[in-house]
This record gives sequence, structure tokens and C-alpha cells, in this order.
Amino acid sequence: MTDHRWKASREADTESKEDWLTARRAEEQQAATKWAEKFGMPPLEGSERALDWGRGSRHQLMTAAHTMLVIEDSWDETDRAALEEKDRTITRAGWWIDQRDAEGSDVVELLDAATEQDRGGTQNPFC
Repeated sequence: MTDHRWKASREADTESKEDWLTARRAEEQQAATKWAEKFGMPPLEGSERALDWGRGSRHQLMTAAHTMLVIEDSWDETDRAALEEKDRTITRAGWWIDQRDAEGSDVVELLDAATEQDRGGTQNPFC
């Protein structure tokens, strides 16, 4: 009888963890969407799965960059605006996914190194 209770408890725990993860992902996507709207970020290009992941990655990286460069390094409004303009040019979701583990302090260099393929207009729907 104890085995049944343990199994039921474990299954319930797995379901609650899955529910929590689903809710957490939805919250992250909502935050990324609000951020993109607030700062006038263009839509990303790629597969549906890549779009969700790319939007989240872009939001996290640019938030980290803002914290690192604007708040901690005292960038001024002009510097911040220039960074946002560079950010807006990168529309390939795959590029943002590839940078997901980067530090906020690396954003300027990463944006400068982006290729024309990363800057939009790619025909590959899986990027």
C-alpha cells in the first residue's frame, strides 16, 4: 500500500513540476513580449519554436546588457539608444539563441560581429 501512495505522490509531484515549468515559461514569454513592445523591438524570424526561444534569449541578454552597461557602467542615454538601434537590426531568432549564455558586457561586441544573415531577411524558416 505504501508503494501506491509513493507512486501517486511522485506522479503528482511530476505534474506540479510540469505545471510550474509551463507557467514559468509563459511568464518569461509575457515579460519578453512586453519588453519588446515597450522598446519597439522588431519581430524575430525563424520557426515557431525558435521564435519563443529567441524572444526570451533576446530579452535576457539585452536586460543583462542594460544592467551591466547602463546601470553599472554609467552609460548615458545616447549610448543606450545606440545599443538598442543595433539590437533592432538582429532579427534572426537563431542568433539570439546562440548568444543565450553570453554576458551582458559582451553585447556590444556580439552585435558588431553579427552578419548580414543575422540582420533579417533570411529565407531559412528554421533559423
